[in-house]
Amino acid sequence: MRVQAIVFAPCCMYSSSVTTSQENILLIEDDAAFRGMLIEALEAKSYKVTGVVSAEEGLAKLKTQRFALILTDVKLPGLSGVDVLPQLLKLGQGTDVIVMTAFSSKETALRAVQLGAYDFFSKPFSLKELGIVVHRAMEKRRLQQEVLSLRHSLRSTGPISKIIGHSAPITEVISRIEKIAPLDTTALITGESGTGKELISDTIRELSSRQNGPFIKVNCAAIPEHLFENELFGHEKGAFTGATSSQPGKFELARGGTILLDEIGDMPLSIQPKLLRAVEQKQIERLGGSRPIDVDVRIIAATNQHLEERIKEKVFREDLYYRLKVASIHLPPLRNRSEDIPLLVESFLQRIHHELGIYIRKVTPEAMSFMCTYTWPGNVRQLANILEGAAISAPSETLTADDIRKALGHKTPSTKSTGDTLNLKKAVNTFERQLILKALSRTQGNQTEAAGLLGLTPKNLWAKLKKHNLDSKTFKRRTI
Repeated sequence: MRVQAIVFAPCCMYSSSVTTSQENILLIEDDAAFRGMLIEALEAKSYKVTGVVSAEEGLAKLKTQRFALILTDVKLPGLSGVDVLPQLLKLGQGTDVIVMTAFSSKETALRAVQLGAYDFFSKPFSLKELGIVVHRAMEKRRLQQEVLSLRHSLRSTGPISKIIGHSAPITEVISRIEKIAPLDTTALITGESGTGKELISDTIRELSSRQNGPFIKVNCAAIPEHLFENELFGHEKGAFTGATSSQPGKFELARGGTILLDEIGDMPLSIQPKLLRAVEQKQIERLGGSRPIDVDVRIIAATNQHLEERIKEKVFREDLYYRLKVASIHLPPLRNRSEDIPLLVESFLQRIHHELGIYIRKVTPEAMSFMCTYTWPGNVRQLANILEGAAISAPSETLTADDIRKALGHKTPSTKSTGDTLNLKKAVNTFERQLILKALSRTQGNQTEAAGLLGLTPKNLWAKLKKHNLDSKTFKRRTI
């Protein structure tokens, strides 16, 4: 048998724009006898095999059909199996590639690895050995799809679904949450007031192994300095006048769970050494106590302050800062992700309808354009509050720009720049982009359905996606 080596190429996620088969194999082999032998052997294992004789034919198949695995010879008429590897990986998104060659060499292996292969071994192999390799590749794919399915479920119905937006900044936040949440380590959430730091802390906790444990929230800015130590660490009987019994603090109450230290930048400097001990050694000591108490607690800290500046002002410990910042998430201000505003508006209006019974049927284009260009110094929280006030005061079920301005207490809009308000072409383009984003969000990236909602043909929508540099794939149900 002339097959001497196998090269594995890594798999990646793929969209569902073409058909797929869980056990469908694409075989690229120009030797008719060898191709027939492989097809017979693989079909005996219940795989469905599509055989072609050249790399070019293989690429054509990948444009209309998905495969669970690709087997390709190296020596082919036209493009070789190694030369075509990048294109196979690109078109066959999510598909492993096994390269077979009778011309095995270290140079071939190195080149294959450089082109995307993640493993290489060279020895004569039997059909039985090939069957084992194929089975392992299929099993790996099955496990990956199970993970993707689980993560898809978590994102569509789980805690992450509460985070609204498709913009690049908020997508990065979601990716950070998914990396940090399963790790039982301290996390620091930073961002301006109103950006949603508490929501992010809730999400981290719900996606962690401590989701069923207690969740204690402490607002460091609301505790008087002389009560801080008692609040966090508790006291023993007789520790001070009036301490008639022992009392646990927040850290003990959070045992086995999570504690959120909100507005950590306002924590008194005198308490920070004791917090550092709790972070590093997982131990605290009550007021009036003489023995350390172990506390199994995950700490999440949040602040709207620049802690680096607080360190320079000598009101925040540098060592504590770096211990808290082991895993960090920075939340972008709303003005930096204005493309998410239509989605946020829709979500908040649905909540207003559910909680208050006030139904806003329509938001005028002028109102949406105004909200998308307003600076929102109070960020997402301000947008939610203004929408609620505007909905309550609106004389009809249509929300206008004047309704939003009145809720803000403004007679004229406060935008990122005066020029944006007066530039009709720019305002129209901005609103057109927001409508397209909203339609794609509702249809989860289905361009045909989105075009129907917008009253466009699919061809016209495609042109507008190009015009606004949008990719409908980013709106498909997210998978990790």
